[in-house]
Amino acid sequence: MTYITYKITFFSEWHCGSGLTSGSDLDSLVIKDKDNFPFIPGKTLKGLLKEAAEEIIKLRGKEPVNEPFITDFFGFFDDKEQGKSEVHTKGKAFFTDATISPELKSKVTKELTEFFYRDMASTSIGDNGIAKEHSLRKMETTIPCELLANIYGVDKKYTEDLTKCLQWIKRLGQNRNRGLGRCKFEIIETKEANQ
Repeated sequence: MTYITYKITFFSEWHCGSGLTSGSDLDSLVIKDKDNFPFIPGKTLKGLLKEAAEEIIKLRGKEPVNEPFITDFFGFFDDKEQGKSEVHTKGKAFFTDATISPELKSKVTKELTEFFYRDMASTSIGDNGIAKEHSLRKMETTIPCELLANIYGVDKKYTEDLTKCLQWIKRLGQNRNRGLGRCKFEIIETKEANQ
């Protein structure tokens, strides 16, 4: 088994939500670690890569449910018909959170972490060209930056498939279809697990 280190480079502001608000000021905050740095949970990345794998496999004219790369790598869940048991297998790969590099973290003091974030306001416009009442929303976004993450337990036979999935992803996070989260994924290191 091997492990892969990959980099996510953001070209635009992005929002990976925490599910929290700041009361009356912001409707949606980004997820942050204990030191106030932005990160992307490994579970989110796993789901995004699985979705990419399914889309690629469908383009090949195959059914993703039966594809070994998906079932072995990501796991399998099938909610059987009512009255029958569910089938669930755990994937062999483990996804770490994507975080700011340790080098950058060491250079940014805790007081400066607030500069990673900006506020963005949006509103809904009615047919008459006027903002709809009570439609103003404010969300916190993260500035363009680079994050690093690892995937452990990668079977060598799936390295090419995984590389294609990483290259497939062009946007990440909330409001991807409205200009946020433009990004690029790229593998920067592949190592044997025993090294």
